[in-house]
Amino acid sequence: MKATEANLLEFLSIRKQLVIPIYQRTYSWTKSQCKQLWQDIERVAKDDSVPAHFIGSIVYIQEGIYHATSAQQMLVIDGQQRLTTVSLLLLALANVIGDSDKHEINRTAILEYYLFNRLMKGEQAYKMMLTQSDKETFIALLDNLELPSSPSPRLVANYDFFVDRIQKSTLSIDEIYSGISKLLIVDVSLDRQNDNPQLIFESLNSTGLDLTQADLIRNYILMGMVPEEQEEIYRRYWYPMEQSFGHAQYAKLFDRFMRDYLTIKSDIGDIPNIGAVYSEFKKYIQDKDVFDVIDDVYQFSRYFVRLAFPERNEDHEIRGFMSNINTLKVDVAYPLLLESFDDFERHQLITRDEFIEILELVESYVIRRVIVGIPTNSMNKTFATFKRDIKKDDYLNSIKYAFSKLSSYRRFPSDNEFAEAFIIKDIYNLRQRRNYLLSRLENYDRKEWVNIEEYTIEHIMPQNPNLSSEWQQELGENWQEVQERYLHTIGNLTLTGYNPELSDRPFLNKRDMDGGFADSPLRLNRTLAKVDQWTVEEIVSRAIHLAKIAQDIWRYPHLPADVIEWYKEAERDQDGYTSLDHFSNQLQGDVLEIFDALRKRILNLDSSVRQEPKQKYIAYKTTKNFVDIVPQKSRLQLYLNMDIDEVNDPQNICKDKKGIGKFSSGDVEFIVESLNEIDYAMFLIQQSFEKHSDEITA
Repeated sequence: MKATEANLLEFLSIRKQLVIPIYQRTYSWTKSQCKQLWQDIERVAKDDSVPAHFIGSIVYIQEGIYHATSAQQMLVIDGQQRLTTVSLLLLALANVIGDSDKHEINRTAILEYYLFNRLMKGEQAYKMMLTQSDKETFIALLDNLELPSSPSPRLVANYDFFVDRIQKSTLSIDEIYSGISKLLIVDVSLDRQNDNPQLIFESLNSTGLDLTQADLIRNYILMGMVPEEQEEIYRRYWYPMEQSFGHAQYAKLFDRFMRDYLTIKSDIGDIPNIGAVYSEFKKYIQDKDVFDVIDDVYQFSRYFVRLAFPERNEDHEIRGFMSNINTLKVDVAYPLLLESFDDFERHQLITRDEFIEILELVESYVIRRVIVGIPTNSMNKTFATFKRDIKKDDYLNSIKYAFSKLSSYRRFPSDNEFAEAFIIKDIYNLRQRRNYLLSRLENYDRKEWVNIEEYTIEHIMPQNPNLSSEWQQELGENWQEVQERYLHTIGNLTLTGYNPELSDRPFLNKRDMDGGFADSPLRLNRTLAKVDQWTVEEIVSRAIHLAKIAQDIWRYPHLPADVIEWYKEAERDQDGYTSLDHFSNQLQGDVLEIFDALRKRILNLDSSVRQEPKQKYIAYKTTKNFVDIVPQKSRLQLYLNMDIDEVNDPQNICKDKKGIGKFSSGDVEFIVESLNEIDYAMFLIQQSFEKHSDEITA
């Protein structure tokens, strides 16, 4: 590696071509970054005492053999954003100058010294060659040609920004040029034979502020390949992925996608932190064929895009359910849905109807929990670990059973629990979800879809706290209590195109007027046309009717009794002592009784808890071990996966075993020797369980 300080304009003036490799990210500087550069240039232009302004490093690898008749090519590893931005600024300055000869610097000099290689032909004539996504737009700007049909937005916007700033600046053209001429860089030249570009690239971007996880992953894969392989991978896989995610949303969506992809590929459903996706990907790809991995990533990216952008699904029914899931904002369900999508399309393990039923189950699970009022912070863990419950030879049943056995705060609310909550829930203040709910109810069992966005929500009993005497009489002497309790519930809500006309009118007027409930084509208004008054009884009766429809729309994963019993029996075989045979010498008598009581308490902490016998200990885990039990002849030795200073231990029975040889993965040891010690043991174990649950939901 050779690194020297250099003047940026002098660096650009040498005959060379700075090539942005295809694996580099597209141009992404925003107006705010251009504004900062412009302000720096203005500052140094005005101050003669400031000889220079440092703007960063330019790191590159020289490619091929340099001939006098050709431009020396340099692959830019770092600094492309600065180089491109300064090139746009120089082009803007040249075009503002135009044919004027009133300045010390002229348009021709700027173009020939800093933007073009004089006397070179074809693509070698350009000082910079951007990546495929930006190349056409950049050349069009340089050659003053018509922009392509889908130009790179940042290039055009930032060029226009600089033109505007130059034209409005109080500085002269020569002063602006003087400011640009003070820009300094560190010129870093790498030797492909002796330098590792990827390691250098990572160290230059170690803060993670400049590059997204997507950028780092792409560069990690492509930078180590020969140019021909880079070209093949980029054109076959990466460029199509960039286009499918969308230019503006690519980085954000790709990072999310890779987190879900790595979650799927984890045997235990471990969810990487969004900021650690790159490091986790590097671990995952070790000892794997890179072409196989990229092909797999590409296939899953296609499913992800169709989940994130439902309109891209040709199947209108699948499109509808995916749209519903996105409306509910539950992208935490993507790991399960991506796995199922792949098993449907690529591996054909499930039919289209079975895949649709899985989409329905996810939608039902989410909306039932919303109505019942269960917090959502556990759902990412639930969906991340679903993979291990799927039996590929009995796909749909295994998913239904996995949903139905969820308990506590992860439960799939039953029909009774859902219906009872649905009747009394404040639906109106669910905001975005209220339209979704009313739309699903209105379009239940319809072939001709009604777009409810053309209607407004109507409170049958008005919202006005000063109800008219007619309404007070209709609702009874406790009308204020009735209004407060039932105003925003589903029984009192409907849809109408005549909201201003209905207003606070008495119920019979609302029913019988032109455009009223009896005159409405909407199914939500059918029952309203058949009642003569609007009291608590009618509100509750209508809510019960709609709750029955809701149960059918958002269905519970019911299974035949014999199927449930088969799965329960399989679980008993998995968790029973048949898998603990090699502990038979230790697990007998009183120790067996203590162990049996303790293991049941641990497994009852949550439906996601699993027992995994190891050679020397028995692990209890969700996505990670939270407690391990080492059976001994006269006692149980337990290890919590925590630091000693994290444990609340009033009885002071825990010992720090970090760094000490032991069979378990945990560092905090305590002993259980009798049944009456189990309650305190569970008090300690609960802490470790909650610690690792919090890590997943954070």
